[in-house]
Amino acid sequence: MSNNFPKLHNAMWPGLVGKGSPGAEPCIDLDTMLDLTAKASVNGVKFDGVDIFLYDPHINIDISEDDLKKTAAKIQAKGFVVGSVVAPVWFDGSAMGDDKQRANWLAAVRKACRIAKLLRQWGVRPYGVVRIDSASGVDPWYADPDGNQKKIAATFREGGKIAQEFGEKLAAEGEICWGGMHSWRRMVQLLELTNMPGVVGFQADMAHTLLYTMGFNAPEDSLLPPGYDWKDGSKLDEALKKLTAALRPWTIDFHVAQNNGTVHGSGSHDKTGRHCPVNDPGGKLDIPRHAGYWLRDEKGVLTKACKHLCWDGCMFPNALMMQQQTWNDILGAMIKVRDQHGWQA
Repeated sequence: MSNNFPKLHNAMWPGLVGKGSPGAEPCIDLDTMLDLTAKASVNGVKFDGVDIFLYDPHINIDISEDDLKKTAAKIQAKGFVVGSVVAPVWFDGSAMGDDKQRANWLAAVRKACRIAKLLRQWGVRPYGVVRIDSASGVDPWYADPDGNQKKIAATFREGGKIAQEFGEKLAAEGEICWGGMHSWRRMVQLLELTNMPGVVGFQADMAHTLLYTMGFNAPEDSLLPPGYDWKDGSKLDEALKKLTAALRPWTIDFHVAQNNGTVHGSGSHDKTGRHCPVNDPGGKLDIPRHAGYWLRDEKGVLTKACKHLCWDGCMFPNALMMQQQTWNDILGAMIKVRDQHGWQA
Protein backbone atom coordinates (compact mmCIF):
# COMPACT_ATOMS: atom_id res chain seq x y z
CA MET A 1 0.00 0.00 0.00
CA SER A 2 1.07 3.57 -0.65
CA ASN A 3 1.91 5.88 2.23
CA ASN A 4 -0.97 8.10 3.31
CA PHE A 5 1.07 10.37 5.62
CA PRO A 6 2.24 13.06 5.60
CA LYS A 7 -0.80 14.59 3.90
CA LEU A 8 -0.14 16.74 0.84
CA HIS A 9 -1.16 20.41 0.89
CA ASN A 10 -0.90 23.37 -1.43
CA ALA A 11 -0.32 26.89 -0.11
CA MET A 12 -2.89 29.50 -1.03
CA TRP A 13 -0.70 32.56 -0.32
CA PRO A 14 1.30 32.46 -3.58
CA GLY A 15 -1.82 34.11 -4.96
CA LEU A 16 -1.13 37.07 -2.65
CA VAL A 17 2.55 37.34 -1.69
CA GLY A 18 4.37 39.77 -3.94
CA LYS A 19 1.10 40.53 -5.73
CA GLY A 20 -1.32 43.41 -5.71
CA SER A 21 1.05 46.29 -4.92
CA PRO A 22 1.95 49.01 -7.45
CA GLY A 23 4.04 47.57 -10.25
CA ALA A 24 3.31 43.97 -9.25
CA GLU A 25 0.97 41.42 -10.78
CA PRO A 26 -2.63 41.31 -9.50
CA CYS A 27 -3.63 38.94 -6.73
CA ILE A 28 -5.16 35.56 -7.54
CA ASP A 29 -8.34 35.03 -5.51
CA LEU A 30 -8.89 32.16 -3.11
CA ASP A 31 -11.55 30.48 -5.27
CA THR A 32 -9.15 30.27 -8.21
CA MET A 33 -6.35 28.91 -6.05
CA LEU A 34 -8.69 26.29 -4.62
CA ASP A 35 -9.89 25.29 -8.10
CA LEU A 36 -6.37 24.89 -9.47
CA THR A 37 -5.42 22.79 -6.46
CA ALA A 38 -8.56 20.62 -6.67
CA LYS A 39 -8.04 19.89 -10.35
CA ALA A 40 -4.49 18.64 -9.85
CA SER A 41 -4.18 14.86 -10.12
CA VAL A 42 -1.35 12.36 -10.63
CA ASN A 43 -2.32 8.74 -11.20
CA GLY A 44 -5.48 9.32 -9.21
CA VAL A 45 -3.69 10.93 -6.26
CA LYS A 46 -4.85 14.45 -5.34
CA PHE A 47 -4.00 17.13 -2.82
CA ASP A 48 -5.39 16.48 0.67
CA GLY A 49 -5.67 20.05 1.83
CA VAL A 50 -4.53 23.64 1.78
CA ASP A 51 -2.56 25.99 4.01
CA ILE A 52 -4.00 29.49 4.19
CA PHE A 53 -2.99 33.13 4.60
CA LEU A 54 -5.22 35.14 6.93
CA TYR A 55 -5.25 38.31 4.90
CA ASP A 56 -7.44 40.05 2.35
CA PRO A 57 -8.49 39.38 -0.31
CA HIS A 58 -8.39 35.72 0.80
CA ILE A 59 -9.45 35.60 4.47
CA ASN A 60 -9.72 38.71 6.61
CA ILE A 61 -7.98 38.33 9.96
CA ASP A 62 -11.08 39.84 11.63
CA ILE A 63 -13.52 37.53 9.84
CA SER A 64 -16.75 36.75 11.67
CA GLU A 65 -17.55 33.20 12.75
CA ASP A 66 -20.39 33.01 10.26
CA ASP A 67 -18.19 34.08 7.35
CA LEU A 68 -15.40 31.77 8.52
CA LYS A 69 -17.88 28.87 8.50
CA LYS A 70 -18.77 29.73 4.91
CA THR A 71 -15.10 29.78 3.93
CA ALA A 72 -14.50 26.49 5.73
CA ALA A 73 -17.46 24.92 3.92
CA LYS A 74 -16.08 26.12 0.60
CA ILE A 75 -12.71 24.53 1.35
CA GLN A 76 -14.33 21.29 2.50
CA ALA A 77 -16.51 21.20 -0.63
CA LYS A 78 -13.29 20.83 -2.63
CA GLY A 79 -12.43 17.76 -0.58
CA PHE A 80 -9.81 19.62 1.45
CA VAL A 81 -8.89 20.19 5.06
CA VAL A 82 -6.93 23.17 6.38
CA GLY A 83 -3.45 22.69 7.79
CA SER A 84 -1.25 25.61 8.82
CA VAL A 85 -2.36 29.23 8.83
CA VAL A 86 -0.20 32.31 8.34
CA ALA A 87 -0.59 35.15 10.85
CA PRO A 88 -0.23 38.56 9.11
CA VAL A 89 2.21 39.96 11.67
CA TRP A 90 3.91 42.43 9.31
CA PHE A 91 1.20 45.07 8.98
CA ASP A 92 1.95 47.72 11.61
CA GLY A 93 3.68 45.01 13.62
CA SER A 94 7.23 44.00 14.45
CA ALA A 95 8.62 41.57 17.00
CA MET A 96 11.59 43.87 17.66
CA GLY A 97 9.76 47.19 17.26
CA ASP A 98 8.44 49.66 19.80
CA ASP A 99 5.72 48.80 22.29
CA LYS A 100 2.93 49.56 19.81
CA GLN A 101 4.51 47.49 17.02
CA ARG A 102 5.07 44.55 19.34
CA ALA A 103 1.48 44.83 20.60
CA ASN A 104 0.23 44.81 17.00
CA TRP A 105 2.39 41.74 16.28
CA LEU A 106 0.89 39.93 19.25
CA ALA A 107 -2.63 41.00 18.31
CA ALA A 108 -2.19 39.39 14.88
CA VAL A 109 -1.02 36.17 16.54
CA ARG A 110 -4.04 36.17 18.86
CA LYS A 111 -6.46 36.70 15.96
CA ALA A 112 -4.79 33.96 13.92
CA CYS A 113 -4.93 31.54 16.85
CA ARG A 114 -8.64 32.30 17.25
CA ILE A 115 -9.31 31.35 13.63
CA ALA A 116 -7.05 28.30 13.82
CA LYS A 117 -8.82 27.03 16.93
CA LEU A 118 -12.29 27.50 15.44
CA LEU A 119 -11.32 25.57 12.32
CA ARG A 120 -9.94 22.82 14.54
CA GLN A 121 -13.10 22.73 16.67
CA TRP A 122 -15.26 22.45 13.57
CA GLY A 123 -13.29 19.44 12.32
CA VAL A 124 -11.89 21.31 9.33
CA ARG A 125 -8.30 21.44 10.58
CA PRO A 126 -6.91 18.17 11.94
CA TYR A 127 -3.26 19.34 12.15
CA GLY A 128 -1.02 22.29 11.42
CA VAL A 129 0.53 25.34 13.08
CA VAL A 130 0.27 29.12 13.09
CA ARG A 131 3.13 30.58 11.10
CA ILE A 132 5.02 33.64 12.34
CA ASP A 133 8.21 35.60 11.68
CA SER A 134 9.92 38.60 13.22
CA ALA A 135 8.40 41.11 10.77
CA SER A 136 11.67 42.98 11.17
CA GLY A 137 14.27 44.02 8.61
CA VAL A 138 17.77 42.58 8.52
CA ASP A 139 19.60 45.93 8.39
CA PRO A 140 17.85 47.37 11.49
CA TRP A 141 18.55 44.11 13.31
CA TYR A 142 22.30 44.47 12.72
CA ALA A 143 22.24 47.81 14.57
CA ASP A 144 22.05 45.84 17.84
CA PRO A 145 22.22 42.07 17.20
CA ASP A 146 22.19 40.90 20.81
CA GLY A 147 19.61 43.39 22.03
CA ASN A 148 17.31 42.89 19.07
CA GLN A 149 17.58 39.12 19.28
CA LYS A 150 16.53 39.21 22.94
CA LYS A 151 13.65 41.54 22.10
CA ILE A 152 12.37 39.25 19.32
CA ALA A 153 12.67 36.22 21.60
CA ALA A 154 10.67 38.02 24.30
CA THR A 155 7.94 38.80 21.77
CA PHE A 156 7.95 35.24 20.47
CA ARG A 157 7.63 34.02 24.04
CA GLU A 158 4.58 36.21 24.60
CA GLY A 159 3.19 34.88 21.32
CA GLY A 160 3.82 31.34 22.52
CA LYS A 161 1.79 32.01 25.67
CA ILE A 162 -1.08 33.24 23.51
CA ALA A 163 -0.82 30.11 21.35
CA GLN A 164 -1.00 27.94 24.46
CA GLU A 165 -4.26 29.64 25.46
CA PHE A 166 -5.76 28.40 22.17
CA GLY A 167 -4.06 24.99 22.12
CA GLU A 168 -1.93 26.06 19.16
CA LYS A 169 1.74 26.02 18.15
CA LEU A 170 3.75 28.74 16.45
CA ALA A 171 6.30 28.02 13.72
CA ALA A 172 8.88 30.62 12.72
CA GLU A 173 9.76 30.38 9.04
CA GLY A 174 13.47 30.45 8.27
CA GLU A 175 13.53 33.16 5.64
CA ILE A 176 16.56 35.37 4.99
CA CYS A 177 14.54 38.60 4.70
CA TRP A 178 13.57 38.63 8.40
CA GLY A 179 15.94 40.08 10.97
CA GLY A 180 17.05 37.62 13.63
CA MET A 181 15.95 34.71 11.41
CA HIS A 182 18.17 35.50 8.44
CA SER A 183 20.78 32.81 9.11
CA TRP A 184 20.60 29.26 10.35
CA ARG A 185 22.76 30.03 13.38
CA ARG A 186 20.69 33.04 14.38
CA MET A 187 17.49 31.06 13.89
CA VAL A 188 18.70 28.39 16.31
CA GLN A 189 19.79 31.09 18.73
CA LEU A 190 16.37 32.75 18.56
CA LEU A 191 14.52 29.50 19.23
CA GLU A 192 16.81 28.73 22.15
CA LEU A 193 16.32 32.22 23.60
CA THR A 194 12.55 31.90 23.20
CA ASN A 195 12.83 28.58 25.03
CA MET A 196 9.37 27.20 24.37
CA PRO A 197 10.07 23.85 22.70
CA GLY A 198 6.88 22.15 21.56
CA VAL A 199 5.10 25.50 21.44
CA VAL A 200 7.35 27.80 19.39
CA GLY A 201 9.24 25.88 16.72
CA PHE A 202 10.62 26.12 13.21
CA GLN A 203 9.03 25.98 9.79
CA ALA A 204 11.53 24.67 7.27
CA ASP A 205 11.06 25.71 3.66
CA MET A 206 13.46 23.97 1.29
CA ALA A 207 13.85 27.05 -0.91
CA HIS A 208 14.65 29.36 1.99
CA THR A 209 16.88 26.96 3.90
CA LEU A 210 19.02 26.41 0.80
CA LEU A 211 19.91 30.11 1.06
CA TYR A 212 20.91 29.52 4.69
CA THR A 213 23.73 27.30 3.43
CA MET A 214 24.91 30.11 1.12
CA GLY A 215 25.05 32.83 3.76
CA PHE A 216 22.80 35.37 2.04
CA ASN A 217 22.39 38.33 4.44
CA ALA A 218 24.79 36.54 6.84
CA PRO A 219 28.07 35.68 5.09
CA GLU A 220 29.59 34.79 8.46
CA ASP A 221 27.21 31.82 8.68
CA SER A 222 27.69 30.43 5.17
CA LEU A 223 28.10 26.67 5.03
CA LEU A 224 29.29 26.57 1.42
CA PRO A 225 32.67 27.85 0.19
CA PRO A 226 32.91 31.10 -1.82
CA GLY A 227 32.35 30.48 -5.52
CA TYR A 228 30.87 27.06 -4.77
CA ASP A 229 30.66 24.80 -7.81
CA TRP A 230 27.15 23.34 -7.77
CA LYS A 231 28.38 20.34 -9.72
CA ASP A 232 30.06 19.16 -6.52
CA GLY A 233 26.99 17.85 -4.77
CA SER A 234 28.95 16.44 -1.84
CA LYS A 235 29.60 19.87 -0.32
CA LEU A 236 25.91 20.78 -0.52
CA ASP A 237 25.04 17.49 1.16
CA GLU A 238 27.52 18.24 3.96
CA ALA A 239 26.07 21.72 4.40
CA LEU A 240 22.50 20.44 4.53
CA LYS A 241 23.46 17.76 7.05
CA LYS A 242 24.90 20.39 9.37
CA LEU A 243 21.95 22.71 8.83
CA THR A 244 19.28 20.09 9.42
CA ALA A 245 21.07 18.64 12.46
CA ALA A 246 20.79 22.08 14.08
CA LEU A 247 17.21 22.92 13.08
CA ARG A 248 15.45 19.58 12.66
CA PRO A 249 14.82 19.17 16.40
CA TRP A 250 12.84 22.44 16.27
CA THR A 251 11.00 21.70 13.02
CA ILE A 252 7.21 21.37 13.35
CA ASP A 253 6.12 22.41 9.84
CA PHE A 254 7.66 21.67 6.45
CA HIS A 255 7.48 23.18 2.97
CA VAL A 256 8.55 21.27 -0.09
CA ALA A 257 10.07 23.65 -2.64
CA GLN A 258 12.75 24.17 -5.28
CA ASN A 259 15.36 26.96 -5.50
CA ASN A 260 17.89 27.99 -8.13
CA GLY A 261 20.33 29.45 -5.62
CA THR A 262 19.39 33.10 -6.11
CA VAL A 263 17.32 35.61 -4.20
CA HIS A 264 14.20 37.12 -5.65
CA GLY A 265 11.37 39.42 -4.74
CA SER A 266 8.43 41.28 -6.18
CA GLY A 267 6.07 43.91 -4.89
CA SER A 268 6.64 44.70 -1.23
CA HIS A 269 8.10 41.26 -0.47
CA ASP A 270 11.72 41.59 -1.51
CA LYS A 271 14.98 39.64 -1.28
CA THR A 272 13.74 36.22 -0.35
CA GLY A 273 14.17 32.67 -1.61
CA ARG A 274 13.43 32.13 -5.27
CA HIS A 275 10.82 29.40 -5.41
CA CYS A 276 11.28 27.66 -8.75
CA PRO A 277 9.02 25.27 -10.63
CA VAL A 278 9.66 21.64 -9.81
CA ASN A 279 11.31 20.97 -13.16
CA ASP A 280 13.27 24.22 -13.39
CA PRO A 281 16.59 23.38 -15.12
CA GLY A 282 18.42 25.70 -12.71
CA GLY A 283 17.00 24.06 -9.59
CA LYS A 284 19.73 23.14 -7.10
CA LEU A 285 17.78 20.68 -4.99
CA ASP A 286 17.05 17.00 -5.48
CA ILE A 287 13.64 17.47 -3.93
CA PRO A 288 12.83 13.95 -2.65
CA ARG A 289 16.38 13.21 -1.49
CA HIS A 290 17.03 16.53 0.19
CA ALA A 291 13.59 16.53 1.84
CA GLY A 292 14.76 13.43 3.65
CA TYR A 293 17.39 15.45 5.50
CA TRP A 294 14.51 17.22 7.25
CA LEU A 295 12.05 14.34 7.56
CA ARG A 296 14.52 11.74 8.86
CA ASP A 297 17.02 11.98 11.70
CA GLU A 298 20.78 11.38 11.43
CA LYS A 299 20.18 7.62 11.61
CA GLY A 300 17.62 7.72 8.82
CA VAL A 301 14.62 7.18 11.10
CA LEU A 302 11.44 9.08 10.22
CA THR A 303 10.72 11.83 12.73
CA LYS A 304 6.98 11.99 11.87
CA ALA A 305 7.09 15.51 13.34
CA CYS A 306 4.93 16.94 10.54
CA LYS A 307 1.59 15.37 9.66
CA HIS A 308 1.41 17.27 6.39
CA LEU A 309 3.71 18.70 3.75
CA CYS A 310 2.98 21.97 1.98
CA TRP A 311 4.20 23.22 -1.37
CA ASP A 312 5.13 26.90 -1.30
CA GLY A 313 5.17 28.50 -4.76
CA CYS A 314 5.70 32.12 -3.72
CA MET A 315 6.73 34.52 -6.49
CA PHE A 316 5.57 32.26 -9.32
CA PRO A 317 4.36 34.48 -12.19
CA ASN A 318 0.60 34.47 -12.58
CA ALA A 319 0.84 32.98 -16.07
CA LEU A 320 2.68 29.99 -14.62
CA MET A 321 0.25 29.64 -11.74
CA MET A 322 -2.74 29.59 -14.07
CA GLN A 323 -1.41 26.55 -15.95
CA GLN A 324 -2.90 23.34 -14.57
CA GLN A 325 0.24 21.39 -15.47
CA THR A 326 2.18 23.49 -12.96
CA TRP A 327 0.17 22.02 -10.11
CA ASN A 328 0.23 18.49 -11.52
CA ASP A 329 4.03 18.67 -11.62
CA ILE A 330 4.15 20.01 -8.06
CA LEU A 331 1.83 17.27 -6.82
CA GLY A 332 3.97 14.67 -8.56
CA ALA A 333 7.08 15.88 -6.73
CA MET A 334 5.29 15.84 -3.39
CA ILE A 335 4.10 12.29 -3.98
CA LYS A 336 7.72 11.27 -4.51
CA VAL A 337 8.65 12.85 -1.19
CA ARG A 338 5.87 10.95 0.57
CA ASP A 339 6.75 7.70 -1.19
CA GLN A 340 10.32 7.97 0.12
CA HIS A 341 9.74 9.54 3.54
CA GLY A 342 6.13 8.85 4.48
CA TRP A 343 4.22 6.27 6.44
CA GLN A 344 0.85 4.55 6.72
CA ALA A 345 -1.58 5.45 9.47
